[in-house]
Amino acid sequence: MRTEILNQKTIGQIVADDYRAAAIFKQAGIDFCCGGNKSIEVACNEKDVDVQKLTLELNELELSTPALHHDFKNWDLGFLADYIVNTHHKYVLRTLPELVHYTQKIAQVHGENHPELIKVASLFFEINRELLQHLKQEEEVLFPAIKEVMKNNTPGAKTTIAIEISRMNGEHEFAGGAMDKINVITNGYSIPADACNTYRVAFKLLEEFEDDLHTHVHLENNILFPKALILAKK
Repeated sequence: MRTEILNQKTIGQIVADDYRAAAIFKQAGIDFCCGGNKSIEVACNEKDVDVQKLTLELNELELSTPALHHDFKNWDLGFLADYIVNTHHKYVLRTLPELVHYTQKIAQVHGENHPELIKVASLFFEINRELLQHLKQEEEVLFPAIKEVMKNNTPGAKTTIAIEISRMNGEHEFAGGAMDKINVITNGYSIPADACNTYRVAFKLLEEFEDDLHTHVHLENNILFPKALILAKK
């Protein structure tokens, strides 16, 4: 991608075009999912990142051998919605109870010496509550509405899409923001010297959960939702 082309795209669009760019943004501490509507320049200025260096790294992707990955951008929307449910929703539903348990446990055991763990447990409890309702709403309301519009172009389903996506974007902001706070207060999930095995497992799972959430929200915010809104306006 030439620099002038990169400058015309949002971060979310860049990652949608080549998912390898996600690793570059992650390394720079730049949010490509919930913050995916920003330009490279704006995002770099916010994080005090060298925009020229980051742009060079992105341009070098074009010269490297493309990695094998799913072409999400060109998938049928119904198929993409099913993929999100079967891959990311199932992962979230499987992992949430474990992380609620682990974060509460390490807060109880290590909270006196590491008070940040009490905040981590509180934040993740809220994430759990928010995401359980969020996933249910997507699976029972939004995703069926997208499929209904694709099949029958139903006016009522179009209205549902617009209303639900507005709600979902706000909920993504909350969950993503809460995980960002957890990342910051744990110093990027750094393990202290006195950490027990449960402490280590909890932090490893939290980091994996954050990575999955970024991919999950990226697929919705930067690919599924924009295309669904275009359908709803036709």
